[in-house]
Amino acid sequence: MKSFFNTEFFKILDQAITGAQLTAVSAVILVSLILYWVLTKMLLTRYFERRTVKVKSERIVRVSFRYVFVFAALIGILMILHLDYTFYDGRGIVFRISTILQTLLIIQLARLADWGISKILLHNYNKTRKGESLSTASNLTAANKPEKRSHIIRYLVYIIAAVLVLQNLGLDFDLFRLGGTIVKISSLFNVVLVMLLANLFAWVITELIMHSYYRKNEVNVGSRYAINQLLKYIIYAIAVFVAVETLGVKMTVVWGGLAALLVGVGLGLQQTFNDLFSGIILLFERTVEVGDVVEISSLIGTVKRIGLRTSTIESRDNRTVFVPNSKLIMDNVVNWTHNDDKVRFTIIIGVAYGSDTEKVKDLLIKAAKENIYVMEKPVPSVRFIDFGDSALTFELMIWSRNFIVIEDIKSDLRFEVDRLFRENEITIPFPQRDVWMRK
Repeated sequence: MKSFFNTEFFKILDQAITGAQLTAVSAVILVSLILYWVLTKMLLTRYFERRTVKVKSERIVRVSFRYVFVFAALIGILMILHLDYTFYDGRGIVFRISTILQTLLIIQLARLADWGISKILLHNYNKTRKGESLSTASNLTAANKPEKRSHIIRYLVYIIAAVLVLQNLGLDFDLFRLGGTIVKISSLFNVVLVMLLANLFAWVITELIMHSYYRKNEVNVGSRYAINQLLKYIIYAIAVFVAVETLGVKMTVVWGGLAALLVGVGLGLQQTFNDLFSGIILLFERTVEVGDVVEISSLIGTVKRIGLRTSTIESRDNRTVFVPNSKLIMDNVVNWTHNDDKVRFTIIIGVAYGSDTEKVKDLLIKAAKENIYVMEKPVPSVRFIDFGDSALTFELMIWSRNFIVIEDIKSDLRFEVDRLFRENEITIPFPQRDVWMRK
């Protein structure tokens, strides 16, 4: 047996092939075939049977696994037989058979990683939202579903693959010098990679991890949005610092330059910084939250987004208004939905002197109760507020949750009150004036 391992059977490119090498090559091929069969014929087949996977996607995965095992086995065989022929070696660039195979292997692994990570995220996303209906909270994050994040994963995977290929082939050239640091091609890829990772990490934190906490503790939509925004700001701020560090720039130098720069910028952009800090205060205090109906100056609308500098309010005319955050902090803001989801509204009505006040009250209550947008509880009420110059003045008080269309509701009530008054001969007087004529 010892003589078999040491026997030279043949030569390839002047390289003697011994029995030990042939045995090792046979073992590599056998192990690769067994692993490939177990992985693709058993594990993957069961996975595809349990989950609904498109035929095209299944075919791509199987082909990628086949190439991975073929390239890995070939690399192992080349190393064992010492047949890693060098095509080119100069100026730091090396092209060998193994480097080409390693590049192809990295590309196939990237394809599998892209598919696998996307499936894992989709599975976890669906799991956290199992049994959940399409609510307001879901609408807020509809643009952040895994289907919308698949391109981020694809960019991440292939950028990592590109960096590995550049380093493997020796193509990571110097681009320019930044201070005392040489910036390479891979450095730029690393900056993009850090920002993409921050984007994906922020999505995983807010949509997967924090979502379970929100559901368990029944956190309202506005609070969810505020917490998510703060987490995103923190993650992106850290990502920017890390990205700058990857370029070789020392943050101590950056902070020194920023300190002098921010003094001048702060003086010129006082209002902008005021809005920025007001946005942070809003996210912490949550006096105004996403989904609230607010009244500021003459504007009434629904808060759709609270940004770091401005907030977006959709008016009752379906117009989008961008309001600086400082106005929501410093001005008098009426938040109709801060403590409850119902608000009391009033309608002023005047009737002629001599009218039956009890009948007027009953008719006003009847008009309110017949309107489907007026709440039954608290019940509508009528207040006799004044003996006016030309009329007895009443105030009809109603409760409603339909804040945005409340003027239309009031209009319908006035139409109904006018109809009921006409049927019951209740007069709504016009103003009367006595005019004295003197010669």
